Amino acid sequence: MGAGASSCALEPDGPASSPLKPKLEDIPESCIALVLTHLDSPEICKLARLNRAFRGASSADFIWEAKLPSNYLYIVEKLEDEMVGSLGKKELYARLCRPSPFDGGTKEIWLDKRTGGVCLSISSKALTITGIDDRRYWNHIPTEESRFKTVAYLQQIWWVEVVGELEFEFPIGTYSLFFRLQLGKVGKRLGRRVCNPEHIHGWDIKPVQFQLTTSDGQHAVSRCFLDNPGNWVHHHAGDFVVEQPNGSTKVKFSLTQIDCTHTKGGLCLDSVLICPSSLGKELR
Repeated sequence: MGAGASSCALEPDGPASSPLKPKLEDIPESCIALVLTHLDSPEICKLARLNRAFRGASSADFIWEAKLPSNYLYIVEKLEDEMVGSLGKKELYARLCRPSPFDGGTKEIWLDKRTGGVCLSISSKALTITGIDDRRYWNHIPTEESRFKTVAYLQQIWWVEVVGELEFEFPIGTYSLFFRLQLGKVGKRLGRRVCNPEHIHGWDIKPVQFQLTTSDGQHAVSRCFLDNPGNWVHHHAGDFVVEQPNGSTKVKFSLTQIDCTHTKGGLCLDSVLICPSSLGKELR
């Protein structure tokens, strides 16, 4: 009996007497926040769902200020939303990742969610198009396939010339410029997307020339034949490099096919896209 009682006395009282093991939620928020600064934005948002400590740490302003582009205050000034300036850095980053119109709705700007890279889209209505006021040649037609809900459609013309320009404070980096084009007019028949090739002609005889120049002397030219009817294609005009922070860069760009030996037609012009070249690689 005595021996049995003695042995029982030496047994642990159960789990409560063992030392407590540290748990994930015991990590200080300040330490978690420092780790999160090394992750990209989608990864931070995923970890914020783990527990209260990660959720609190993921809201730290210094994390999201580092993710915002260097020109974010310039972007905020351009937006037609007075409430943006009062947001915390996390909420501001989320807001800037949504496309926002400016310049009367003819342009949109947004940040890439993963990298924070600045992307811009310029509507066909913000471009100078030769013959756009003559309905025998060009028309603006409504469509749900454009972020601007309208595209310029060319029925037939001898001289194709589209010119545009943009002055903007880009963060340091390399940027690509694309024209978003489609051969054929798209509509719906019995609920299905169909392409009307009625006016498509002339694009297989001579290539289209795309060109860009910048205010600091950079220049790029590319040429290609247009094909792939019924599909939107991003045609790469060229790249340019921004080396000076907080400086304005003026970019001029054009699309031309001015060989007057034949007519051209059946072209939809949606917009011009400018984005970091690392993102543009996915569009080529």
